[in-house]
Amino acid sequence: MTSQLLIITALESELKRSALPKGVDIIYSGIGKINATIATIKGIHEYSPLKVLNFGTAGSINPKINGLLDVAKVIQRDMLTEPLAPRGKTPFCDRPIEYLSSGQYVCGTGDSFVTAHDPWLHQQGVDLVDMELFAIAAVAYQHGIPWQSLKYITDSANESSDLDWQEKVNHGEDLFIESLKQLLS
Repeated sequence: MTSQLLIITALESELKRSALPKGVDIIYSGIGKINATIATIKGIHEYSPLKVLNFGTAGSINPKINGLLDVAKVIQRDMLTEPLAPRGKTPFCDRPIEYLSSGQYVCGTGDSFVTAHDPWLHQQGVDLVDMELFAIAAVAYQHGIPWQSLKYITDSANESSDLDWQEKVNHGEDLFIESLKQLLS
């Protein structure tokens, strides 16, 4: 079955299936890069989408941003193998260290919940952080499928991030649905 668009979201609490227009497919990946990789591969094989669209929540590194953001580039923030390779690069791997899309913000993906200042993120120009996008973008790239990611800022990637995220995890759903309608028109 070929689908125009496949949405990949970590949790149903971020985006309910019932909120989506008819004919739009969604897969819930679960949290983290491994879960996102497995779900994206499964979704691509099941739906053969023409485009992968990730929606999810994110923490803000850049204090000037909020709301729903369209990601332009994603990097891996937790690949730490120095001195074998610089931070963000998987050693002995020829795959890209960044994946590009159509937006304007830089996302840093990692399997940790960011709750403290990290100078490296600022040095890389990271605007927001999440836990799935790098994996989703890498799988889409490997399959030659364009990807896009819209992230809703729930917290400021600080010591209160867990409470802020829990309070705002579903606050981006309506904004995403409005953006989705525009994408589909």
